Amino acid sequence: MNIDPSTTKYMVKARINADGIVEKPDVVGAIFGQTEGLLGDELDLRDLQKSGRIGRIEVEISSQSGKSEGIVHIPSSLDQVETVILASALETIDRVGPCKAGIKILSIEDVRITKREKIIERAKELLNELMTQSNQSGIDLTDSVRQSVQMEEIIHFGKERLPAGPNVKDSDAIIVVEGRSDVLNLLRSGIKNAIAVEGTNIPKTVMDLSKERIITAFVDGDRGGELILRELFQVAELDFVARAPRPLEVEELTQKQITKSLRNKIPAEQYIEMYGISDALNGKKKEERPEEEKPKRERPAREEREERNGKEDRNGREERNGKERKSRFDTEAAERFKKKEPREKREPKAAPKVEKNLNEQQTAYRDMLMDMSTSHNAKLIADGEVKVETTVRELVDTLKNHEDKLDAIVFDGVISQRILDIVSSKGIPVVVGAKMGSVTKQPSGVEIWTKEDLV
Repeated sequence: MNIDPSTTKYMVKARINADGIVEKPDVVGAIFGQTEGLLGDELDLRDLQKSGRIGRIEVEISSQSGKSEGIVHIPSSLDQVETVILASALETIDRVGPCKAGIKILSIEDVRITKREKIIERAKELLNELMTQSNQSGIDLTDSVRQSVQMEEIIHFGKERLPAGPNVKDSDAIIVVEGRSDVLNLLRSGIKNAIAVEGTNIPKTVMDLSKERIITAFVDGDRGGELILRELFQVAELDFVARAPRPLEVEELTQKQITKSLRNKIPAEQYIEMYGISDALNGKKKEERPEEEKPKRERPAREEREERNGKEDRNGREERNGKERKSRFDTEAAERFKKKEPREKREPKAAPKVEKNLNEQQTAYRDMLMDMSTSHNAKLIADGEVKVETTVRELVDTLKNHEDKLDAIVFDGVISQRILDIVSSKGIPVVVGAKMGSVTKQPSGVEIWTKEDLV
């Protein structure tokens, strides 16, 4: 069907049914004949067609089993009111040639809307080509076209159809953010490997990704970001944590702020220890722990002995003089509590501090660790000298990139499984840290010393 672009504003589409065999000239003749004089001189079809306000009437018709059926297209450059009046007049046609017939209007399409959609789609293609050729463009682009391109880049990933950047499918490193607007903001900064969890109910797709990819949680700097982070620690395997500056949200950050926040990301194990949320790993609330431990700490010695003696009864190992020993212990305990003796005297076995025999090397590492206390720094040792000094936050990357042989690493931080795995692969024999983290597999050939071991 040919449409004259200079005259067409609207396209009238109608269906025709005839009880008999009719052809295209019969339908066109019926349209002109039965509408003549019906709408007045101003809307006479013949005059309108001569003046170009009505285009060529196209008819597609076929016959089968003695009946005919087809589609009629009438292009119009009239205004909206005149076009709908003309369309309504077509439904008054009741005969085509010798056959009884009827016409039903299917739609009136605004041709200009279709043209606009084609213009927008072509503009997107041209803009993508332009941005591929050059990172910097001297053309002043409108916000609407730029936004349409960014929306085009967002994909739906996984069964939950989560908003994500186009590189999530293939990237080894994934950034997990809160919502769709966060993904959009990262796209504006050229970061295309982000995926949104869309709420505090972490989707299974993100859980599965955390088992295969390197995951960085990039959350808001408010209370909501902390809640999402805690749930991520419980259900997913995080490698790094990055947070927006307080109290900003990721969707509000500038490109510089986004880059700085991601550069300052912290290893997940380190974040857990630094901010005291180790309870997130087993799903317990931090505030519940003192209540669970308190009864155990405050239980009288008498109750503990009775419970212990009860167990001995059940195992059949109680000595015959158990009652006498229990009575003697009760008497001694009562006298000690009555005199209000210090705890050290009541529990003589726990009071003395065992003197630790440290060799020269351990003493040197202990002094170095004490000097670094609360600094969150790390030192790489070789041949008795500090070869590299860095921060705990950058320790993992520094170890990966260091090629020379090392004798030890000393750092004011938590010894994590990730650090031990890297140390083992690098052949470093000694690791000295402030405390031991969640380590499930200790590598052979690596000595591990904490502040508790050395002080």
